[in-house]
Amino acid sequence: MTDSRTHDSAAGPGGSASDLGLHPDAAGYFGAYGGRFVPETLMAPVEELAAAYDAARQNPEFRRRLDDLLKNYCGRPTPLYLAESLSDHLGGARIYLKREDLLHTGAHKINNALGQCLLTREMGKTRVVAETGAGQHGVATATATALLGLDCIVYMGEEDMRRQRPNVERMRLLGAEVVPVDAGTRTLKDAINEAMRDWVTNLDTTHYVLGSVLGPDPFPRMVAEFHRVIGDEAKVQLEEQAGRSGPDLAVACVGGGSNSIGLFAAFLDDPDVKLLGVEAGGSGPGLGEHAARFGGGGLLGVLHGTRTLVLQDEEGQIHPTHSVSAGLDYPAVGPMHVALHDTGRTEYTRVDDEAALGGFHILAEKEGILPALETAHAIAEVVRRAPEMGRDEIILVNLSGRGDKDLASVLEFDGRPRGIQADAVEAAEDGKVEALAEHRFGALGRTRGESA
Repeated sequence: MTDSRTHDSAAGPGGSASDLGLHPDAAGYFGAYGGRFVPETLMAPVEELAAAYDAARQNPEFRRRLDDLLKNYCGRPTPLYLAESLSDHLGGARIYLKREDLLHTGAHKINNALGQCLLTREMGKTRVVAETGAGQHGVATATATALLGLDCIVYMGEEDMRRQRPNVERMRLLGAEVVPVDAGTRTLKDAINEAMRDWVTNLDTTHYVLGSVLGPDPFPRMVAEFHRVIGDEAKVQLEEQAGRSGPDLAVACVGGGSNSIGLFAAFLDDPDVKLLGVEAGGSGPGLGEHAARFGGGGLLGVLHGTRTLVLQDEEGQIHPTHSVSAGLDYPAVGPMHVALHDTGRTEYTRVDDEAALGGFHILAEKEGILPALETAHAIAEVVRRAPEMGRDEIILVNLSGRGDKDLASVLEFDGRPRGIQADAVEAAEDGKVEALAEHRFGALGRTRGESA
């Protein structure tokens, strides 16, 4: 396996927070993390991709075409919504939702999928492969390839296919071939393995549309750049609506980390904005019960071409992960997140399955919005923190996806028609925020996830 780094990989980060979070060095490193750890057969394609991307991002026609599609095809800018009912109910900070769930295909993933599929055509390739966990990246990629006339193969773990059946059918209706992956834990990590194998085998015709800020350079910086529109829009909208250039707290869920860095990017150099990522606390604190890399047992390692925090043992064997959310159960995290965490610019916490379901239900009951279970982790943390903040303070949440894809999982977890929502809302209406936390949000309100 080859790494392109030519200097000390333990060198400390320099420059601004935005440099560290968005702009790696020439070898693809964000501080001590990132790089290109790939077999020799992939070094030339990765270098080709980096050159093509660097050329495209300087090409006004490429930018014009992407901006036009984001606006007129996808529906950007997405709204910024003041969740008054939820804010009043919690009695603390005002909560604004960046409504990526209203984007075409129902999640933020289309920003990156369209960008990479346009790049595929720039490179003269006719076929793409992609991985998907929750199905939203697969749907976005299938959508972009249908629009642009590309062949599309999506690899998806069998367990995720079971949990996300509606998205499987959506991908097929859009003309994509969905390939089940029955290896390993049959989830996102294993789907990435298979997509990479396909890419290596078909380099002349195929581009790998990686769905998060993972993998070898240029993928982390490229995906982050395609998603930074989220935070850039929110910053302008918040100024218009609240007269503020930034919130007091920006919150997003973190699996690989694409939606979170997309939100955080606009505020990295503003020290008055606290940046909080929320990981999957799963069903317990033990390895194999969660997907929390920060404070949950993550060790420095290499996975899928990048040097980052990985849930693994001391011999480098990857631990299984668990989350009620199919999109958060990945054992590693984007390298820029680790670099930003090391400097103290970002904080990471975790929310368990039960708390996330509580977040899902309270947003549904108070605002009439069904969030994706990934996003529900962020909402649950907001429920915990908002009452501790003043009414003049603002929380900005990236509502990264809609929850119709998760209805089967929610109903299965609840085990009865109203389940969590009945208890959570009843307790909340009595003004018992702590009782709500204790009764149905599990650790929410009592135990914060560690920030290593």
